[in-house]
Formats: sequence, C-alpha cells, structure tokens
Amino acid sequence: MFPLDFWDMSLLIAVIAIILLVSSEMLSSYYGKVDILIDKKRLKNATIAVSITFLVTAVLRIATMLILA
Repeated sequence: MFPLDFWDMSLLIAVIAIILLVSSEMLSSYYGKVDILIDKKRLKNATIAVSITFLVTAVLRIATMLILA
C-alpha cells in the first residue's frame, strides 16, 4: 500500500488550501459575472477551514522540531 504519514497529509492539505483560495478569488465579484453555480459563501468557509487545518499542522510540525532539537 501507499502509507501516508502526518507530514504527507499536511502537504496535501496545503495544496488543497491553495487551490481553494485561488478558486474562491477567481469567483469573486471583482472579476465580473461568472456563470458557475457554486455557493461562494460555502466555498469561502471551506477555504478558511482547510487553511486553518494546514496552519495547525504546520504549528505542530514546528513544535515537534523545537522539542526534538
């Protein structure tokens, strides 16, 4: 199998957060009328949740490096 550890999941969450941030900005009203039927509020909430999850994993990684050093 393909084992994923905590740090691999952190990288995956970071990539997902970047994709969600870019897509939420592309769907913003600043770019004019967009004909995509996506709930912008739900997308923004998902983006914030994934970004916070990534930041938590990054803080945990930094904390473990400082503790082990």
